[in-house]
Amino acid sequence: MPEGRSGRKRKAILDAAIELFLAQGYAGTSMDAVAAAAAVSKQTVYKHFADKDSLFVELVDTTVRAASDPVEQLVMSSLRSGDLRADLTVLARQLLTTVLQPRVLQVRRLVIGEANRFPHLARAFHELGPERTMRALAERLDDLAASGRLTVADSVEAAAQLNWLVLAGPINAAMMLGEAPSPAELDAHVDAAVATFLAAHAPRRARRR
Repeated sequence: MPEGRSGRKRKAILDAAIELFLAQGYAGTSMDAVAAAAAVSKQTVYKHFADKDSLFVELVDTTVRAASDPVEQLVMSSLRSGDLRADLTVLARQLLTTVLQPRVLQVRRLVIGEANRFPHLARAFHELGPERTMRALAERLDDLAASGRLTVADSVEAAAQLNWLVLAGPINAAMMLGEAPSPAELDAHVDAAVATFLAAHAPRRARRR
């Protein structure tokens, strides 16, 4: 059906565009090249996207949402068993697995490189990615504080602490050095991050156990 063909062409354009943007950067990518890589006409590209800016914004938005949606769902459904340390460990590993995906790292680098040209896109990346995760975390930490399982004076600040305890070291190494932690290094890092967070926020009676 026409709508199906249109959707497939739109996806083909986005798939081709992201490969070109990642390989050649924003300035080095033309709409002609996108059309050729997607095996569609230039007119078809412009039918779906008004210009290169709108195409760039759409592909970043699509990539970030694809990574962030399952993380938000995980955060909102997690931390509900009787073992808070185990729950936090599972959540932390999933966060790291998501942000260390090669495609997510590539898009992050691309957005940072184009931040001066597209400040609104950098802001949207932050809001759809780390900020969205931390908002969901803050809601769950509020629930845990209300039930007495955590001591949290400011859930937004505590969510940021947990997020960056887990992510800061590995994502900096991956972004700047191209180094991803080994499975053993990842496990050790997650365990240390969770232990540090619980040392600060577990109720006193739990810390004495």
